[in-house]
Parts: sequence; structure tokens; C-alpha cells
Amino acid sequence: MSDLPRKAVTRTAKLAALPLGFAGRATWGLGKRIVGESAEIVGRELQQRTAEQLFKVLGELKGGAMKFGQALSVFESALPEEVAGPYRAALTKLQEAAPPMPTRTVHAVLEERLGVEWRELFLEFEDKPAAAASIGQVHRAVWHDGREVAVKVQYPGAGEALLSDLSQLSRFARLLGPLIPGMDIKPLITELRDRVSEELDYALEAQAQSAHAAEFADDPDVLVPAVVHQCEQVLVTEWIDGIPLSEIISDGTPEQRDRAGQLLARFLFSGPARTGLLHADPHPGNFRLLPGGPDGEDDWRLGVLDFGTVDRLAGGLPLPIGISLRLTLDGDADSVYRLLCGEGFIKESIELDPDAVLDYLLPIIEPARVDAFTFTRSWMRGQAGRVADPRSPAYQLGKRLNLPPAYLLIHRVTLSTIGVLCQLGATVRLRQELEDWLPGFVEDAPLDETLGEGLEEGLEETLDESLEDGFVEEELNGEAVDERLVVKEFTTKKSVGKESPDEVSTDEEDVPEAPAAEA
Repeated sequence: MSDLPRKAVTRTAKLAALPLGFAGRATWGLGKRIVGESAEIVGRELQQRTAEQLFKVLGELKGGAMKFGQALSVFESALPEEVAGPYRAALTKLQEAAPPMPTRTVHAVLEERLGVEWRELFLEFEDKPAAAASIGQVHRAVWHDGREVAVKVQYPGAGEALLSDLSQLSRFARLLGPLIPGMDIKPLITELRDRVSEELDYALEAQAQSAHAAEFADDPDVLVPAVVHQCEQVLVTEWIDGIPLSEIISDGTPEQRDRAGQLLARFLFSGPARTGLLHADPHPGNFRLLPGGPDGEDDWRLGVLDFGTVDRLAGGLPLPIGISLRLTLDGDADSVYRLLCGEGFIKESIELDPDAVLDYLLPIIEPARVDAFTFTRSWMRGQAGRVADPRSPAYQLGKRLNLPPAYLLIHRVTLSTIGVLCQLGATVRLRQELEDWLPGFVEDAPLDETLGEGLEEGLEETLDESLEDGFVEEELNGEAVDERLVVKEFTTKKSVGKESPDEVSTDEEDVPEAPAAEA
């Protein structure tokens, strides 16, 4: 591949090849059956060929196509093993790698954004990418002050490619069904499309990552690399080494799996509580297991990458989540039902049996009912089968429930994280994380009779208190001086206690000047 294919007609043709190729291989499989080959062998070959084409097309196109593939990869735990097996290897590849962008294109972007003398900003810069993903690729380098850094360079035309891909994939959603049986693909594509503009904005990503890096700076369990510099199409952060979570999934020890799972769950619930942000792209390619946890070099920390997609949750995860989970565990069917009605999970025009709703929810929250729970692919498949089988009462009830827009991304991130925990096969003390970090989970305050209105007022009070307790403010600095680009360090201002913004100081450091790129 020479460059990111940007012409809509080219990308559309490649994406159209997915369902058309599936149909062609099905015809090929029928021909093999006619001449006497066994159904099992033919079926295995058919799925393997489909998996190979899926990786080839989605990986080469990058953009929205690859983003779609990465999102699919975390849900493979829910698929029947005979389906998931052939796809697992191909989908896992999409978590870590894609065909690289040509070196000349990388240099052109850096020259345009950092100036013709961009190399003066680095003591070293590796032209071979260390990783290539959906909208950009990462190069290892050494910043001018000696720090090892990761330089993320956005593909030219990535925005157009993302929107074009996801639009085309949405049109093909029904035809793509056979590729991943049992998965409702269209809502997933819609959610990815809704997040396109944020993911393309490296300034927003830098702000989100800087807030996490500051909050977790002294954390013994989680490491977020600091942001060094950001400008349009380029993001420079500190480099971290570690074992990709995809390798832990495939070859990790039981101890590594359990530790990674525990830390992943901790980050999922503690992140929003501590930063007001939810990391919303939890596929294994965005996590590393690093030596040097609380118990020394033989222990592990979780390294977290890529903050291009976040959900902004002032005050942490919504209070109704914790309260409804606690009430469900307590078996309080009527209160759970009124809460779900008040939050819009059950529309006013719908009437359900509260006990049936409780029976629907209890198996899903099984990991929170015990001190430690082992997440497995078989458990995930059981849950998926229960709510996806049209013959089951759970399926019939689930069709009548509603997912309010404010909960869409939280729902997808939670399901994705559970999918990764099942891939790990990790034993996790999830209940402890909920008690520590989920608002409302351990509170015993009396509930308003209407619950919906009472919770709404309670949530507003929670948000007001969190805003009074402190704030995080980020700055991106880059200014034109005498027609030359002065690149400044990315700085973060973080309050301590209830310090006012005027009382917070920052230190800035200019870096070597580089001529601005000509318009």
C-alpha cells in the first residue's frame, strides 16, 4: 500500500468487496460440497478466508474501516466459539497494527505542522513506525530535552476517510451481518460516527490525556504518559514500554491476566471519578502491562494510551448507575423499576413487570454479587445468547427497554471492557472497585418516592460539589513570532483543594525555534 486511499469511489469499492466476497466464497463452498468435501472442512476454510479478507480490507483502509474492525475485536468473546475462532486472530491483528504510511508522507506532515526544520526538535526520530492505527501512526523518537517520546502523526485525509467509511459500512450493515453472526452492527457504526470529530481533534485528545496524566502521576497502579507537545495532526507524548494487552490475552500467565483484569476494571471506574472523563476506546491495543507495581519489579502497572475518544462526565459516572445496581443486588424490584422509568430506560408508554425486569438484570450483574468473579468467554456467550435468542423471555423483555442517549457511550465502554476481561479470563474483585469508585453503590440515603426527580436533583448536587472541590485546566501553547514557529511545551495546571484559578502557576519552557511552513 502506498498511501491512505482517500477517493470515496476507491474506498467504497473495497468495502463493498466484503459482503460480495462473502457471497462469492459461499458459492465456492457450495461447489466444494457438491464434489463431496465434508461440511466441517469446507465451513472452516470458508470462515478462514472470510477472516483473512476482513483483516486485509479493514487494515489497509485504516480510517473508519479499521476503527470498525477494532470495535468488533473486543466483542468476539460473545460469539459462539465455532464463529469466533476463525475470526479471533484476524480481528486481534487490528488491535495493534496496520500497513504503515509512507515515510515521505510522514515527513511532509511534520514539515507542514512543525516547520521545515522539524528535525531540530528531536535528538532522534525513527522513520519506521512503532504502531499504526485507524487515523494515525506512532513513531518512536527522542525529544530535544532527552525524553523518549511517541510521536503520533495523523494520516492526511483521515477525517474524510473516517466519515466515508462509516457511511458506507452503515449502508452495508445488513450485508455485513454474516461476517459477525449475532451482532447488531448498525448501532455500533452509528456510535463510531458520532465520535469522529472528537477523535480527529488532537487538541481535545491532548487535554484529556494531560488531565489523566496529572491525576494518575503518583498512582502505583496506573500510568498515563504525559503530553509533551500538540499541534494539528501531530501529538507528542512520553514513551512507555510494556507488554501489549493483546499479548497477555494470547500468552500471558494467570497472574498477569488477573492483574491486568483488576487494573482494567479499576481504571474503568476510577477514571471518571478522578478526572470527570471516561476513556471510551478500551480495545487491548490501547493498554500495556508494565513492571514495577506497588509490590516492586515483580508486580505490574497498567499503562493507558490513546485518549482520542472520551466521555465527559463531571462528577464521575452517573449516580443512577450505582443506585440501580445496589437496588438490583438488594432485590428491590419496585425501586429499580421506578428508577429505570425515571431515567428513561423504560418509556412512559411501556408497562413491564418489575420482577421480570429484575430477573433480566440479575444475571448480567453477577460479577458484582461476589467478592471475586472469573470472567470467561463461555460466561459472555451465555449472557449474549440469553438476551439475543428470540425465543427467550429475556429477549422479549429486552426489546421493550430503551437506552437513553446519555448512557450510550457508557454502555458500549462497559460492554467492551467486560469483553476484554473475558478475553483475559481474569479473576477480578469487581465489587471492591464498585464500592471504591461508583457513586451511589454503597450509599444508604433514603430514596425519593418518585426516584426519577429525586435522583436528578441528587445528581445536580453531586456535580456542583465536584466543581467546587477543584478543577483541571489545560493549555496548549504554540504561537507565531516574527514569522517563525515557536513550539512550547504542553503544560497542565491542576488545582490543589479549592485553590482558585488565579492561584495556580505553571512553568513553560520554549524549545528550539523552527521556521513556519509556508502556506
